[in-house]
Amino acid sequence: MSTAIAPGAWVDAEHVWNQVLDDRNRGRPALFLDRDGVILVEVGYLHEPDRADLIPGAAETIRRANSAAAAVVVVTNQAGIARGMYGWPEFEATQARMLDRLAGLGARVDAVFACPHHADGVAPYRHPNHPARKPNPGLLSRAAEQLDLDMGRSWIVGDRTSDLAAGRRAGLAGGVLVATGYGSRPGEVDRATTESAGGFAVAFAASLGAASAVIPLLNGAAGPAEA
Repeated sequence: MSTAIAPGAWVDAEHVWNQVLDDRNRGRPALFLDRDGVILVEVGYLHEPDRADLIPGAAETIRRANSAAAAVVVVTNQAGIARGMYGWPEFEATQARMLDRLAGLGARVDAVFACPHHADGVAPYRHPNHPARKPNPGLLSRAAEQLDLDMGRSWIVGDRTSDLAAGRRAGLAGGVLVATGYGSRPGEVDRATTESAGGFAVAFAASLGAASAVIPLLNGAAGPAEA
């Protein structure tokens, strides 16, 4: 049984956060975004709303996705919950602050999915390799099911190879590794490059703001949904 948390949000039977904020782009491709280090400045286990600072350019790319009628879906691992550092109320408050700041800049997020599980967590979040924790595709699969997304034309942007791996495993067209957050760690570019397989394209950008230039979905290549 799922538990209601906020309008449009629930924690499902696997303790995974599901939140559909807007379904106007149902059936469309999506721009999947990691949160910390991609949209928000990486501070380590972020759970304080007043520290939820947008990375410059993030809102502009999200607005561009909105204009392209692509669903914008945040997919985020939240190991801090598993480690007992904070709970869903703190996550929700931080998330609300991010959404408000984006809205103030004319940018809209369609859905948010978050996995709290970690191998070093405490019950009920202790799990050796939960299907929803990136690099596994469970968060993206939930979004695809709930919004009937066109995954074959969708892209993901992340600051870790695990973000891109989740995108590849979910059947996306490609992913972008950004240099913000953990993306500039030694060896991260090389690791991300190995995800370029099976038709999954890998690109690189300085930030989410710059990533829009290399995502076909945001440059007219996706086109309108076929009738």
